Amino acid sequence: MSKNAIIQFVEDQVAIKEFPRFKAGDTITVTYKIIEGNKERLQKFQGVVLQRVGEGPKATFTVRKISNNIGVERIFPVASPFIEEIEVNKVGSVRRARIFYLRGLRGKKARIKEARR
Repeated sequence: MSKNAIIQFVEDQVAIKEFPRFKAGDTITVTYKIIEGNKERLQKFQGVVLQRVGEGPKATFTVRKISNNIGVERIFPVASPFIEEIEVNKVGSVRRARIFYLRGLRGKKARIKEARR
């Protein structure tokens, strides 16, 4: 069996939920299921999307938020069964696909212009 056939087989087995379209610069809220022992709870992670990488079930996206004056980034796989929902709060207007320059900015300089509709 070739490598491409194996990759195709695995991609067919992974079920991807339908989420709203979002890109770098958008502010989103990811509701994530956390399992601790035999208990489950939902946690919301709200922040700015820094990048989207890959396509199909292998795709991931990075979300950054400021918590207690510390920048926190989290990488989410799109095909993760733990993601309950993704809500787009604001659509940002940025010129780049990866906005890592946001890491060096604080306060008002870190604001992203909202896209005109």
